[in-house]
Order: sequence, then structure tokens, then C-alpha cells
Amino acid sequence: MTSPAAADHPPGPLVPFFSQAATFAALRPRIDRELNEVLDDGKFSHGAKVAQLERALADYTGARHVIGVNSGTDALVLLLRAAGLQPGDEVVVPAFSFVASASAVVLAGGRPVFADIEPVGYGLDPASAERVLTPHCRFLMPVHLFCQLADMPRLSALAERRGLRLVEDSAEAIGMRQDGVHAGLLGAGGVLSFFPTKTLGAIGDAGAILTDDDAIAATADALRHHGRPGRTIGDFRTINTSSELSGCNSKMDDIQAAVLLAKLDRLDADIARRAALAAAYDERLAGLPGVLRLPTVVDRGTAAAPVHYVYLIEVERRDELVAHLTRHGVESETYYPLPLHLQPCFAELGHRPGDFPRAEAACARTVALPLYPDLPLDAVDAVCDRIRSFFTGTGARP
Repeated sequence: MTSPAAADHPPGPLVPFFSQAATFAALRPRIDRELNEVLDDGKFSHGAKVAQLERALADYTGARHVIGVNSGTDALVLLLRAAGLQPGDEVVVPAFSFVASASAVVLAGGRPVFADIEPVGYGLDPASAERVLTPHCRFLMPVHLFCQLADMPRLSALAERRGLRLVEDSAEAIGMRQDGVHAGLLGAGGVLSFFPTKTLGAIGDAGAILTDDDAIAATADALRHHGRPGRTIGDFRTINTSSELSGCNSKMDDIQAAVLLAKLDRLDADIARRAALAAAYDERLAGLPGVLRLPTVVDRGTAAAPVHYVYLIEVERRDELVAHLTRHGVESETYYPLPLHLQPCFAELGHRPGDFPRAEAACARTVALPLYPDLPLDAVDAVCDRIRSFFTGTGARP
């Protein structure tokens, strides 16, 4: 006989936060073919598959240069270095983001300067960014989060007005565009992360740098391979076995490139599926007591192409809701449990609670619900029913 306690804790999640089992089952023949080509070639890092992926991503994004590296974090570090960051330079970063947005600045030799976020889109607030500028600020680094770009028209104007170099943490933003220009190409350069849960995900860590700047591309290309210029896209291609820069080992593995090539063909279909699932959530959660905000695409006065990477809602009693969902077999994720300015690793910057109230409010109220192409519509129904049961005491949809 099952005890009441056991009934509250199902043996496995009814709705996992992320799964791509069906995707891999459908793509298995293509993935096997791509992987066999890697094995036959015998070059497992920085080889032909990586070059092929770089060309395919350049075609997809419109970037003049794509440089494949081993993670989205390394992509940020190398982009900042290649864009000219010098030791001690300050980089303005939103206080609400994944820790890598700021730790990459430190790893590149710079100093993060935090600013608050806008109230709806969660992007770097241009007014707050301008208020925190100091004479040592050299870079402005907005982060594109969840489903849309940051306020790039105003941030670009701020960077130009104050003589700052604009680089984009566009790790989540594959497929997002402004007036037809892909994320990461609205300033000096940007990055992509191919962590497995991303819109285009590998089977491990991988990333890329996007830029239209030849000099940035050449430097980033060298930095990823111990400072040695070598194979990349572009007319500046050189071969040199000497190390001209102090670089690192951040090359992409060809196995990851092979998987990404297999999945790239269905990327637009996956983006459309994500949009359909987000619309289903919108319909089922609209007007529900306790739900403070659903994902909202902010009108920037430009032609925007949003992409639902994460379906993020703001709710009352967030932590209690998360516990309720967990008890009833629904996995969720907190984006982000602690704002960057209050992270222990940045304590030396001297920030206190209350410094960036919008970022702190978002950290206290936001939760991400399951959203991925393999998610069936009845799973969205199940998630929404459990949210409804928490706030209203009933699981029935109106």
C-alpha cells in the first residue's frame, strides 16, 4: 500500500524541466552519419566539422565571422579580450543574469560594474547603466534573456554617446533579431552558448563568437588556440605555429559540432514549436490570481523576432509554488535565485540589498516553466493545472 507521503513524491517527474529524447530519436540517423564522419576523419577537435558548423552558423545568423569555442563562457571571455579589454577596464553588466555574464569580465581581466534591469523585458536598463558609469568604464555588455533582445536602440545610442564599446552576451539568443540583424551583431560582437538546454543545444558544452569585425575575429581565432592564428572563416586566414598572444585551449570538439549540424536544420521548426507552447501557456495562465506577469515582448520601435528560450513568469509566493510543483511532479528552474551584485564572489564590489531593486524583485518572484520542442501540449495543461490548484485550490481549467 502506498503511503500518503509517497503519493506526494512521485518516483520521477511527471513533467521534466527539459528533455530531448524524442528529438534525438528522430535525428539518430543524421547524428550517426555526422559522428561517423568525425570518426573516419580522425580529427576530434578544431577539425572539419567545426569549420562546417562555423560556415552554417554564419549563413544562419548573417555573421561575417563565427569562431567555435568550447563554451558560451569562454566565448564571452575571448570576445572581451579580442575587443580590446585591458586589465582593470570596467564593463557595465546587468545585475540580473547568469553568473557567467560577470565572471567572464573578471576572467578577461576586467571589473564588472552592475546596473539595474528594465521592469518588463529583464534587459539592462539604459538609464541605470548611464548612472553607474565611471571614467574607467570601457564596455557596455547587455544580456539578451529568455525571449527577447535587450533595449539595443537605446543601449547603442548610450554606447556611442559615451564612447563605450558595445558587446553582447547573446548566449541565449540564437534566432533573435532586430530589424533583420541577428543578436550578437548589433555591436562589436556577441556569443552563442550551445549548452544542452539552449534553443540549439549540443550534448555537452560548446559555444561560438559572432562578429563582423575582421580584427576581433582574427584575435579571437588565435586566442582559442594558445594564441596561434589558424583556420577560421575570412580572408585574413593564416597558418602560424608560433604563439603571438597569450591564449588558451578553448577549441570546440568536432563531436559537438557534428551534433549541432544535425540539429541546425530543424532549428526554425523548433523555434516555431517553442512559440506555440508559449502561446498555450499564455492562454492557460492569463488572469490567474497570483500570477503577476507572463512573458511580454517589449516594443522597441523596431521589427523584432523574439525566440522563447525560457518561459519565465513572475508569481506571488514563488518558493512555495516551486515546492508545490515539485511535490506534484513538475520540474521548474529559478532564474536567478540571487542577483549578481549580491553574489559572494563579487562581495569586494561592496553592494548591499536594495542597490538594484528591480533585479532583486525579479530574483524573488521569477520561475521558469518547462518549455522545449519535445514537450507535449497535455504537459502544458498539467503544469498550468498545478499552478491553478496552488493559487485557487482547484485544478480545473475554466
